Amino acid sequence: MKIAFIGLGNMGGGMAANLVKAGHAVRAFDLSEEALTAAAEHGCEPFTDAAEACAGVDAVVTMLPNGRIVKSVYEASVFGHAPNGAVLLDCSTIDVATAREVIKRSIDTGYDMVDAPVSGGIAAANSGTLTFMVGGTAKAFTRAEPVLQAMGKAVIHAGDAGNGQAAKICNNMLLGIHMIGTAEAFTMAQKLGLDPQTFYDISSVSSGQNWSMTSYCPVPGVGPQTPADNDYQGGFATALMLKDLKLAMEAAESTDASTPLGRHAKELYERFAEEHGGLDFSAIIRSL
Repeated sequence: MKIAFIGLGNMGGGMAANLVKAGHAVRAFDLSEEALTAAAEHGCEPFTDAAEACAGVDAVVTMLPNGRIVKSVYEASVFGHAPNGAVLLDCSTIDVATAREVIKRSIDTGYDMVDAPVSGGIAAANSGTLTFMVGGTAKAFTRAEPVLQAMGKAVIHAGDAGNGQAAKICNNMLLGIHMIGTAEAFTMAQKLGLDPQTFYDISSVSSGQNWSMTSYCPVPGVGPQTPADNDYQGGFATALMLKDLKLAMEAAESTDASTPLGRHAKELYERFAEEHGGLDFSAIIRSL
């Protein structure tokens, strides 16, 4: 399959490389020359014009920073440039309203399109073990699924257009809440005289067990290796967690959903991100 891949950042670069490994011909575009060079080293064909990259392809995959850029790229470089038979996959994490607007526009223009945000972070993007939450029609999902399977371990149809984004922001709101709660528990345990490893051994097999503890522990030297063991470098940046929490709060406001813990998590990450936005989100434990 011939695939245009637009957006080769920390996530997109690894995703594009895995499409090449799966046997696809990838036409890669990014504004960064360094990203294009890296993509070429992984077997992609680099392009300096997004519209040219989309010419004659079977699918277009985008991985972009925000909804405004997603909307602009599709209007300027995808619609009318990719063949009408191409399937479009936006893997960015953006607001639900923009995702639905762009997909409606794609359908009106004659394309099948899905929103397919990811979970798993940079390591999963590089290893091809991402989870994709996919919104769109059954037909669009069926067409997009083989492309996504080349980049992930799980591809789940969440329902109609925008539901992939809805699943992603709800999941990451819960993750942000869990991480803060886990950090609070470890901090209090230490102040009460409990050894962190002992507390982990107890809580990881008790009712307090959660993913932030057993797979992504914020305490160095406890549990599996995590960014905490690398001075909180790499992983999922605090700035990105804050972005997702802001999207979740915008969605909550638009639907009149009550999310007091989500709102408090956003406020805590806002304060922490002022000086530590580049650190992994588990570094929030340092603020406690």
